[in-house]
Amino acid sequence: MNTLWQPRSDCGPHCLPRPGETPAVSRLRRAGRLAALIGALLFGVLLLPLLPLLPAVGRQVGGRWWARMVLGSLGITLRVRGRMPRRRALLTANHISWLDIMATLSVAPARMLAKQEVRQWPLIGWLASAGGTIFVNRTRPRALPQIVAKVAEALRADTVVAVFPEGTTWCGKPREASDCTAAGRFRPAMFQAAIDAGAPVVPLTITYRTGPGREGTTAAAFLGDDSLWVSLRRVLAVRGLSITVTAAPALHPEGSVSRRRLAQAAQSAVRFAGPLGQPAATAPASVPVPVGLVATSPLSPSPALDLAA
Repeated sequence: MNTLWQPRSDCGPHCLPRPGETPAVSRLRRAGRLAALIGALLFGVLLLPLLPLLPAVGRQVGGRWWARMVLGSLGITLRVRGRMPRRRALLTANHISWLDIMATLSVAPARMLAKQEVRQWPLIGWLASAGGTIFVNRTRPRALPQIVAKVAEALRADTVVAVFPEGTTWCGKPREASDCTAAGRFRPAMFQAAIDAGAPVVPLTITYRTGPGREGTTAAAFLGDDSLWVSLRRVLAVRGLSITVTAAPALHPEGSVSRRRLAQAAQSAVRFAGPLGQPAATAPASVPVPVGLVATSPLSPSPALDLAA
């Protein structure tokens, strides 16, 4: 059921690549990647208890380095564009895959907002809890004001918080190939936390590409009735998968701007950067913003990080 509190996309198996469409690695390489991933997750178990002992900069570097280790174990190349915040900001990104979390943590020292079900995922759930993830129980809409207040409190404490305002995952198919709704509407609730805390909103666009020409792909999408294991097996098999994270200009709420207008502006910024197949290199340096918002931090390209090396 699709509601304001529990949105549901119409993306499903029909949005995924057909067998043979995506370049694949050998079974031996897949097994090696799985072993490397398990090693990276276990290293995270050892690293997390040490992070509170480190200064703030050390915690940021350690968390970012671990997230990149996870992506590297899967043979993923990370590309970053734009200026990422290092202190108080609400990151708002489109949502395609469970890999979005790792990609976000790889570029910014953020506390994540995640659905309650993530807490039950083997090992990953424990790591998420220990890392300060704020969990949302989507079966309890009356708890929403408490979650918004918790996010606002984290922002006031000079923390970066990352949320996925679409509320669920979508396939992000290129426009010309889309046979479904490839992206969802940004729900405004969590934007109230930025307004209450007086924190900037930084829209992030996450795109997935593969192959020599870096075509857009849905191979990493986590859709419908997919289990984490089924999705992981699909990712393990992909050759040349890359993730591009693009930061749009930061939006600073001013005056009496509403959370709905702020959500619309952030959604527009994400769409302009090309989540539906437009190459990130052609994204504009600025996006139009509504009255009551000020946009700062122009885009600037960053070199690719080949995490598989």
